[in-house]
Order: sequence, then structure tokens, then C-alpha cells
Amino acid sequence: MLAAYANCVRIPELRKRILFTLGVITLCRLAANIPCPGVDVNQAEALFANMGQRGGGLLNMFDIFSGGALQNFAVATLGIMPYITASIILQLLMPVIPALEKLHREGESGRQKINQYTRYLTLAVCVVHGVAATKLMMSPSLLTGSDAIQVVANPGRFFMLTTVIILTAGTMLTVWLAEQITDRGIGNGTSIIITVNIVSRLPAALLGLITLARAGGQTNIIHVLILLVMFFAVCAATVALTQAVRKIPIRHAKRMVGRRMTAGQTSYLPLRLNFSGVMPLIFGSAILMFPRMLFGFVPFMRPWVRFFEPDSYSYMIMYGATIIIFSYFWVATQFNPVQIADNLQKQGGYVPGIRPGQPTADYLDTVMTRITLAGSLFLTAIAVIPMFLSGQFNIPYTIAAFFGGTSLLIMVGVMLDTLRQVEAYLLSHHYDGFLTKGHLRSRRG
Repeated sequence: MLAAYANCVRIPELRKRILFTLGVITLCRLAANIPCPGVDVNQAEALFANMGQRGGGLLNMFDIFSGGALQNFAVATLGIMPYITASIILQLLMPVIPALEKLHREGESGRQKINQYTRYLTLAVCVVHGVAATKLMMSPSLLTGSDAIQVVANPGRFFMLTTVIILTAGTMLTVWLAEQITDRGIGNGTSIIITVNIVSRLPAALLGLITLARAGGQTNIIHVLILLVMFFAVCAATVALTQAVRKIPIRHAKRMVGRRMTAGQTSYLPLRLNFSGVMPLIFGSAILMFPRMLFGFVPFMRPWVRFFEPDSYSYMIMYGATIIIFSYFWVATQFNPVQIADNLQKQGGYVPGIRPGQPTADYLDTVMTRITLAGSLFLTAIAVIPMFLSGQFNIPYTIAAFFGGTSLLIMVGVMLDTLRQVEAYLLSHHYDGFLTKGHLRSRRG
């Protein structure tokens, strides 16, 4: 494996792509540490410290995804999340709006138009998120319940207008840099930036864990070692969840190609165990945030707020149920067994023992339903680990977030995809890959 990393420097094209990616990442991290004009960074940090840093909050998740930019209220506070939100909205609208689905099937030209629509929608989402974030910094009492913390020295309409413009410009610059990584760097730019932002919070999490161990109390060095072992175990389980597929055997009938008869071939249709990825976790966190906010504003419903506290068992049960529901919803909107069955029939392929056409579609739908249940249950177990650690063992959420949930799934998935691309370059230049066994290493004759 160490030789593979050394070989990355020997390939000129790969070396340029890696250095370009590192340069763009440096610019993104610089934008995440430049505060907006008129903001007291010390007061902003005190605001987040006063929130308790407990798990499940939408603001905590955004702060982790922005790499601490929200806590600093920096130029890149919104990060890449508005672009992710716009992309998810368009993906969900494709099965509903035939014009979008038609563009998606047109190939490269259609995808370019969809990307253009995504950028336009990103601008609208940036304005909405920017206004909400600016109002939050202008009126921190909405979170703390008191006026002891003043983040903005001179709040007003001018500050609102200029800050929204700065935040929107920062997000669009980040989106452009992400596209540059995709085109001229290595890996998917959007995923790389999110992963780097999450990893940038890891040193602070480790420092906080060491501080807890030195302070004594409920956490000592034995607990830290147990947590480290647990971290590696959860990482291994997350890799297994990300890589797991159900292979459906596909056989192709003999057919004439020119004047020659080609023999039938056998291939596999891989169905991912975790088909929906991290989408159910994001949707579940966002949806369960609204009842908590609504009950907090209505006086006679405030006693119900405790059921939506992230460290409560009721919240974990509702969160798990939401993850399972959205896993099936995502599969229902993104996985089309009828289209797959039609494509197999047109290509002369069939599943052994299953008749082509509608029976094949029914079989694929049944298999996908069963593996989605297993994948969603596994995903739920990984998702509630940070909440359980934060609520039952009083571990700050900034530390517990790395033991499961959205952050760990994104890091594992993006790192695996990036390693596959790097290994593809190595194998194309006749170098050994990272692993001699396993899924990353492709088979060569």
C-alpha cells in the first residue's frame, strides 16, 4: 500500500491532479476561516458553546459540514449545502416532472441543462439560507433565550443585505471550485469539499476527547481506549454497509454480430444494500427539527418538546422510523425495475429462472424491497450511535458525530470513491493498486 502512494507521485498527470485538488481545498478552508464583516467571532463561538453542542441539531450538522465556518460565521458559512439541497430537490422532481426526466435521458446535453437549473436553484436556496443564518446571528436570543450574547455589533437592514450577498457569493465560489476539482482534480469536487470540512473538525474532536479524559469524572483513559476501538469497529461496519451489494445473475442469449454468432455471456446486476446513501439521515434530521421548533413556540405544547430532544429514546425511535421510511421512499423514486427489465429484454438478457418483462420487474422489486429493509436497519443502527453516546455518556456531539451518522458515512463513501479513481490511474499505468485483495483492486489477466 505504501508503494502505491509513492507511485502516485511518479505519474505526471495524477500528480498534477492531486496537487490541484490540494490547492483548491486550501482555498476552501481559507474561505471557511474569514469571518463576515461586522461579526464578533468570539461572541459567535460563545453562542455555539452556549447551545450545549448536543446531537441531532440541524445547526450542529451544518457546522460540521461547513468545517466550522458556521461557528465563525465566515464567508463560506453556507458551504456547499445549498447546492446539495438544490440537487436533491431536482432529483426528487424528476419522476414528477416529465420534462426533467426527458432532459436526464438526453445524455450530456441534458445533464448540462440540469446542472444549469441546479445553479439557478442554488442561488434561491442561498438567499433563503443566508437570510435565516443572518437573522440568527442578529438575534441569538432565538437560540439562547437571553440577550447576553451579541454576535453582530450593528444589526440592521444594511448588515442583512451585505451579509446575504457575501454568503451567496461564497457558496457560488465554492460550487465553482468544486466543479474545478471534478474536471481538473481527483474525485468528485462536491463530495471532496464536504469530506475535508468534516475531517477538519476531527483534531478538535480528539482534543476534546483528551480534555475529557484528563478532567476525570465519568470519562477516563480506559473509556477513551474503548471509544477508539469502537470507532474502528464502526468504520469497518460502515465500509461493509457502503460496499455491500446483492448480485443478480444476468445471462445473455446467443446473437448474430455481423456474420458471427456470439456465445451467451453471464454478468451480474449489482443492487446496493444501502441504495439511498446518506439521504434518509439528512431528511430525517431536517423533518424532526420542525416539531421541536413548533412546539417551542406554542406555549401549551412546550411539554412535548422533551420527546424531540436528540438524546431521548423517543427521538431515536422516531429518527429510526423516519430513516426506514425515507429509505423506501428514495428507492421508490430512484430505482425503476420496469425500465431495468425492459433494457435487459432489449439487450437479450434475462435472469435465470425468471421470465423476461414484467416477471423480471416484479422479481427485482421484491429483491430490492428485502435488501432495503436490511440496509435501512443497518443504517439506523449507525445513525443513532452518536445520539446514544451524546445522551447516555455525556460526550459532546462534536466528538460523538465521528462515531457514526451522516459524517462517518460521507467520509467513508467519498474516500472509497476517491481511492478507486486513484487506483484506476495506477492500474492504467501498470502500477500496483492499493490492495492485493478486496473490492478496490480490479482483476487483471
